[in-house]
Amino acid sequence: MGQILNPTVLLTVLVLTMVGTVYSGNFNEEFDLTWGEHRGKIFSGGKMLSLSLDRVSGSGFKSKKEYLFGRIDMQLKLVAGNSAGTVTAYYLSSEGPTHDEIDFEFLGNETGKPYVLHTNVFAQGKGNREQQFYLWFDPTKNFHTYSLVWRPQHIIFMVDNVPIRVFNNAEQLGVPFPKKQPMKIYSSLWNADGWATRGGLVKTDWSKAPFTAYYRGFNAAACTVSSGSSYCDPKFKSTFTNGESQVANELNAYGRRRLRWVQKYFMIYDYCSDVKRFSQGFPPECRRSRV
Repeated sequence: MGQILNPTVLLTVLVLTMVGTVYSGNFNEEFDLTWGEHRGKIFSGGKMLSLSLDRVSGSGFKSKKEYLFGRIDMQLKLVAGNSAGTVTAYYLSSEGPTHDEIDFEFLGNETGKPYVLHTNVFAQGKGNREQQFYLWFDPTKNFHTYSLVWRPQHIIFMVDNVPIRVFNNAEQLGVPFPKKQPMKIYSSLWNADGWATRGGLVKTDWSKAPFTAYYRGFNAAACTVSSGSSYCDPKFKSTFTNGESQVANELNAYGRRRLRWVQKYFMIYDYCSDVKRFSQGFPPECRRSRV
């Protein structure tokens, strides 16, 4: 039971069992379209949202609420076809020069070539903690659920409820961890052809514009902060009451096997393995044992 499963077999199991849950969060009530004029749209009675990018501008939105710990779920269907040069970003962030941030960024690619899922964690203004992955499915064909589980103990990045990355709290090693600054949810679709696809070698093909990404199924089981007061969703607050067992459930033996499977077969970059970049020694958190 402890061995890593054959990727083909496990992928079949995941496709059959990891069906994303559609939640009832209303985009009109939960988010504001912040830039891009008509390129961002909320429709279907607030159940759907789309962002578009053309030669003139991209677009974006942000949450009305600020969050301090919780689980954030969003279903996305990414830009289809030739998405090279585009970036769809979905992340939590506070503001200011010492901001905290937890990132999903989807780096587009040429038709038929895979997206790169770029993840990063900023604490007190410092990032440079990148891990990158290919996905085990085509993220442009259907909606898939991308989740951030943010706790005082760790941050878990999840795709269709499969953990792909864990960033543990290593404050005892002198490593800052995001836990004091409330963060809003942001998303944007923008042109980054200076670096996004093969280091900027492949440029955006504007003849394929507009490029459009779609969102649905937002859910937040989280603690929110507003005007000096806070509120914790009962579904999340109960996990604090019995916190250690909940953390164990999030990363039980099955979850750890899935995490190892993703990192073995789909991880394409890990800053903790970049000897050239850290020739003088890896960051302290990299020396901790892996999950």
